[in-house]
Amino acid sequence: MLPEQRRKEILGLANDQVELTVEEIAQRFGVSRETARRDLVHLDARGLLRRIHGGALKSQAASEPTLSDRMTENAEAKRRIARVAARCFEENDTLMIDTGSTTAFFAEELANFCRVTVITNSLAVATRLWSGTARHRVYLIGGEFNGERGETLGSVSLDQLSGFRADHAVITVGAIDAVGGFMDYDLEEAMIARTMIQQARSVTVIADRSKFDHVAMAQVCELSAVARLITDQAPPGPLTEALRAAGVEVLWPDV
Repeated sequence: MLPEQRRKEILGLANDQVELTVEEIAQRFGVSRETARRDLVHLDARGLLRRIHGGALKSQAASEPTLSDRMTENAEAKRRIARVAARCFEENDTLMIDTGSTTAFFAEELANFCRVTVITNSLAVATRLWSGTARHRVYLIGGEFNGERGETLGSVSLDQLSGFRADHAVITVGAIDAVGGFMDYDLEEAMIARTMIQQARSVTVIADRSKFDHVAMAQVCELSAVARLITDQAPPGPLTEALRAAGVEVLWPDV
């Protein structure tokens, strides 16, 4: 097993068990205790778990609440973000939109706004857009379906996304950090977002203030890859400076 694959599985174990020992890692993966310790040092340095004597603890970066829980967290802030975001796009634009609570609110707001074409891997985004009066053209990407999160993922999804081009990618993320950039807690979701970014002319991230100054296990992109961040309030000073230096326009509601 390659080191990166082993480390990914170690993160999964830490997320499930909260605490993980060096001995357990060594036995499970058939490696020496020194190799297990080096893996933990590597993951700790990236902020993905926290080393303790004899093992490691789950990090905040290892997981996030379920989608259904996130739909109720900071819901009013996400609705305000959605209202600002919907007015940033024009009639006949083509958008790629990924899965998330904030993008679901965005789709709800966009549903009765100008008519656009949307490519998405999110069932919630697709159904919200279709229920509106604007009658958007919606392409729902295929792939392995995750019913809990209402999304398609995997190689089939990535292949299909690669067959489209878009004016804009509108993505949500799990964490934003001045050094780490835009990040997510799930590697497969991050890969969807990366592909959307590659296939779009311009990238907009929509994320509320709870994502500021946090790290997550999978980088989506560097700050400079994003044209616009729409959030609910100004980011803290150092992050604001990093976004400005990267050329990212930051928008938030007046009220």
